Amino acid sequence: MKNKLYIALLFTLFSLSAVAQKGNISGNVTDTLNAGIAATEIVLKDTRYSTVSNTKGEYNLKNINYGTYTLVAFALGKEIYATKVEVNKPLVTVNIVLKPLKAELNEVTVHSEREKTFGISRLKSVDGVALYEAKKNELIVMNDVTANLSTNNARQIFAKVPGLNIWESDGAGLQLGIGGRGLSPNRTSNFNTRQNGYDISADALGYPESYYTPPSEALERIEVVRGASSLQYGTQFGGMLNFVMKRGPHDKKIEINSRQTLGSWGLWNSFNSAGGTVLNKKLNYYTFFQRKQGNGWRPNSQFEVNTAFASVQYKASKKLTVGVDYTFMHYLAQQPGGLTDVQFERDPTQSVRSRNWFTVDWNLFALTFDYVINEHTKINVRNFGLIASRKALGNLERINVLDLGGNRTMVDGSYHNMGNETRLLHHYRTGKKSHTVVTGFRLYKGTTTARQGDASNGSDANFSFNNPDNLENSDFRFPNTNIAVFAENIFRFSQRLSLTPGIRYEYINTKSAGYYRFILRDLAGNIVVDQKNYDEQNLSRGFLIGGLGLSYKINLKHELYANFSQNYRAVNFSDLRITNPNMKVDSNMQDEKGFSADIGIRGNKENWFNYDVSLFMLSYQNRIGLLLKADQPPLYLDYRYRTNVADAITTGIESFAEVNVLKLLKSEAKSALLLFSNVAIIQSLYISSNDNSINNKKVELVPPISVRAGSTFRNKKFQATAQFSYVGEQYSDATNAIRSSSAVNGIIPAYFIADFSMRYTWKRLTLETGCNNLANNYYFTRRADGYPGPGIIPADGRSFYLTLGGRF
Repeated sequence: MKNKLYIALLFTLFSLSAVAQKGNISGNVTDTLNAGIAATEIVLKDTRYSTVSNTKGEYNLKNINYGTYTLVAFALGKEIYATKVEVNKPLVTVNIVLKPLKAELNEVTVHSEREKTFGISRLKSVDGVALYEAKKNELIVMNDVTANLSTNNARQIFAKVPGLNIWESDGAGLQLGIGGRGLSPNRTSNFNTRQNGYDISADALGYPESYYTPPSEALERIEVVRGASSLQYGTQFGGMLNFVMKRGPHDKKIEINSRQTLGSWGLWNSFNSAGGTVLNKKLNYYTFFQRKQGNGWRPNSQFEVNTAFASVQYKASKKLTVGVDYTFMHYLAQQPGGLTDVQFERDPTQSVRSRNWFTVDWNLFALTFDYVINEHTKINVRNFGLIASRKALGNLERINVLDLGGNRTMVDGSYHNMGNETRLLHHYRTGKKSHTVVTGFRLYKGTTTARQGDASNGSDANFSFNNPDNLENSDFRFPNTNIAVFAENIFRFSQRLSLTPGIRYEYINTKSAGYYRFILRDLAGNIVVDQKNYDEQNLSRGFLIGGLGLSYKINLKHELYANFSQNYRAVNFSDLRITNPNMKVDSNMQDEKGFSADIGIRGNKENWFNYDVSLFMLSYQNRIGLLLKADQPPLYLDYRYRTNVADAITTGIESFAEVNVLKLLKSEAKSALLLFSNVAIIQSLYISSNDNSINNKKVELVPPISVRAGSTFRNKKFQATAQFSYVGEQYSDATNAIRSSSAVNGIIPAYFIADFSMRYTWKRLTLETGCNNLANNYYFTRRADGYPGPGIIPADGRSFYLTLGGRF
């Protein structure tokens, strides 16, 4: 009996030893000519094991438990390689030969634990037809985000992107307002905002504001690239923001998704989509329709929005893919207006405006071509166009003045633009070194019209002028033309070191033509002076900007990076002739110039730790900002003055870290417990001002500290996220005013906010619920000088939501 026990014990120990044994997989990745292929991704399917080949094509997967796996390798311009591998000894050699790609693939889905570990990652150095080597960037993976997607809750969705300042102007997520590094969040106007790689803002030059925000439920991912993106995406200081829509599944002819959400204050959101692949897997399609409506947290806040999207991707040949996208959006929203500081302190839920309305119509078109010339070269052509309008109706008078009725003011803007952006990406060699170049051009032509005059004296959403042929305020047309060429090149000097120089030439022509009226009335309301002033401007300029990036890979998981890029931002002519008692604009404003720079370290450790820490500097020349003035007779009321305030320097540190606690404690855990922290510490000052009272004043809209932190628990069926945000006190104008009677200028106090969301999936059904603003804190993120104010715009109080989704 004892002998049997000893044998059983020995057998058990031997079995445990065998289970604990681990081995490595290594080898070379080459093309059909036996040349090494760098930057090839190698993963073991459905595991956490992954790596990237070096410049010689060598790779090594370490510490793999004995067993049988599927090894998958893929590289740009190559066919996907997959093979079974049995790890049964300390070293298994698998040499990989990648063949030229015979047909362009829209999407490669490889399920690995590397992709599932974190909700945010970074773009590849070469991604599609763009270069991101050494650039500060973030990639938000929407499937891993637990948030109130029905309302596009930006503070949850962008929680892991450090340094962002987020405006919360409406609780429905109708408009996205994010900025950073001292740049205004107003309708995300300081980012080059895109959808599937093409522009979606009103007018990229004259009015780069985004009234349309893609529904979060339709997104696959969000790409964020900071200021160094200016060489590839335009001259803006903020960077590039790209919303990438979902595609239909490649293994089904049709898949239908439906999500129904109910929430606080009458929120109802219905999102329905269909997609698939047909015609012998040559045509991929995806379409959705969203209907959203609600009453809002404050009185006079009702809204309704309809959004639709349709996209097809057709493989016309083995090398050519043609895509067509169409986006439609219409919404109507009543605006409760702003509040004074006293009103906000007494009751932030109140509304003192009942006649203000806002409506938007958006029609966005895109036609794209992707052509693989050969295994080293590909070309992408994007044609896009926009036909859109927005109308704001109501009382623009100071919020501390009662609305006694009478004619309302309407501002009517229309946007018609079209453009083409063509890129060529080429991989080449010098000796044994592999390099990559991208070059291209951009052609853009847009026309914006801005009309302002009296409208009806009612309370309804009647968007019509009283005198459309003789407006009381202004009628302007703003044509503009943009031609640009650019090139960037990744020079790989070794397995670790690369240098990415770039250059961009811009030609910009902006025009304006129209009239504005000056009307003076006596105390009885009779017109004393009625003068129509015609104005016409034509401004052309051409300039060259450059940039340089440096990347040093400490190893395959950790990277030191640095970049420098010049920036340029044209004056927005469409803002120059808006009549607003709360704001005046300097008609002699000049374009802004400057540069942005980053230096940092980023990486991950065995898929349990992900981090990015960087220092940045943003230099502005002739920064356009806001001043508090009160110099207009007879009442000398305070107002904002928009002008070139001074040069400005913004510096800071942005840090992000995320750890998977269960992976740290137990490497084979199938669940994940993620803890993340996002901290930005920023200082921004005006310098070299002609007004000594402005020198060394803090730049407006720059919180000195912002912290977003939280935790996520995730397994195969369940996911829950708790998130906390703290944003420090900031000013709303360059004079650093503490408070003003109109509430247009003043401090934006520090605030703290907490959110909780969870999701449970059972077979084809999904149940989501959560609470935003758990503590029901009263706070605000902006002071508006016009619509949707003027005055303080309170953020929403505590709200709940419940979503039921199904996939069929």
